[in-house]
Amino acid sequence: MTSLLNQRRKTLLNKGLLFCRHFKRKYAIILGIETSCDDTGCGIVNTKGDVLGQALHSQHRIHLNNGGIIPPLASDLHRQNIEHVVREALRDASMNIEQVDAIATTVKPGLPLSLLIGTKYGKYLCKKYRKPFIPIHHMEAHALTARLTEKFLQFPFLVLLISGGHCLIALAQSVDKFLLLGHSIDDAPGEAFDKMARRMKLKNLPEYATLSGGQAIELAASKADNPLQFNFNPPMQNYKDCTFSFSGVKNVCLQHILREEKAKALASDEVIPDINNLCAALLLVVTRHLCHRIQRAMEYVALKHLIPPDNQVLVVSGGVASNNFIAEGLQIVSDALNYRLVRPPNNLCTDNGVMIAWNGVERWKQNLGIYRKDYEDIQIEKSCPLGKRLVEDVAKENISCKWVRISKLTKPRVT
Repeated sequence: MTSLLNQRRKTLLNKGLLFCRHFKRKYAIILGIETSCDDTGCGIVNTKGDVLGQALHSQHRIHLNNGGIIPPLASDLHRQNIEHVVREALRDASMNIEQVDAIATTVKPGLPLSLLIGTKYGKYLCKKYRKPFIPIHHMEAHALTARLTEKFLQFPFLVLLISGGHCLIALAQSVDKFLLLGHSIDDAPGEAFDKMARRMKLKNLPEYATLSGGQAIELAASKADNPLQFNFNPPMQNYKDCTFSFSGVKNVCLQHILREEKAKALASDEVIPDINNLCAALLLVVTRHLCHRIQRAMEYVALKHLIPPDNQVLVVSGGVASNNFIAEGLQIVSDALNYRLVRPPNNLCTDNGVMIAWNGVERWKQNLGIYRKDYEDIQIEKSCPLGKRLVEDVAKENISCKWVRISKLTKPRVT
């Protein structure tokens, strides 16, 4: 019996739930709630950096069958599942809400109807259990996730955030200070992949029916026998900045599809015969575009002496960061410019509650944005930039790059 009690006490100490007399400290515990888009997430993290519990309810299959995210439906599903998800995360942590020190919740940016559910529930818990409220910027949380998994990652570092709804390059200077170097002027990569996968009718093929657009395109591309069959040119080659654009890539892809459908006289539900080669070509041009922009950002950072030469780190986060082909291209550029590439684990790249809790931990430790009262006035925001804008200053420097060659990348490998 004594050994069981000692083991239980050791477990609680590791999770930060008991006061440790020897170290004279107690780790604070933050619960994070994420509902910015179509996934309901909850994570529980202590200030030591231990992930104590987590739960996630994905709406992916429902929206996939509907041809895209329907905001009112996403909101209803968040409302139906949020209480259960929080309860599951607490159960996973073997604790109750009274043991939480604060509640962090995504309030910006995102789908307003989705943000409202998480924000209202987070405030409700804070009010009921008398907990501080920590409002979280969704993109800031993505950017800082690597500091949870890479314990010795120090500021400043470069961030490439690529996801279904966002694409940007920023310099993280501290927990709450970012310099925005570039962003997409239209679609994000994940959004472009989803739209093109739907137009290619990939979900009509059983092996891709349950995959996201990006996953389906990467898998199809791995089967290509001629990745250069379809011609794409990287967009914005004459723009000497770090902005992104994927609308032109989508248009070129659509023209390829239409030509193939007409030439082969395909029925409305048929997939073009060379779909694997088209997916490989699309993935390659997106990767080249991302690599060109991040290389210019690295050269701008060097020009402005914004990162010490011995601490050059590129963090790649967001859902598309799990794409191994894109990561290989970014690794080639990072190696050439003496950067260390860091990617959080795949489960922390997509939207999740752990990253929100960790952002709350970062802010708790610095005493930044902690609301112990008057949090009812905090409003959600559909759109919100990340940090101070330096996009125009990058363009002003007129940096001409000798592009790092990624020509050895032709198609993804199945892993």
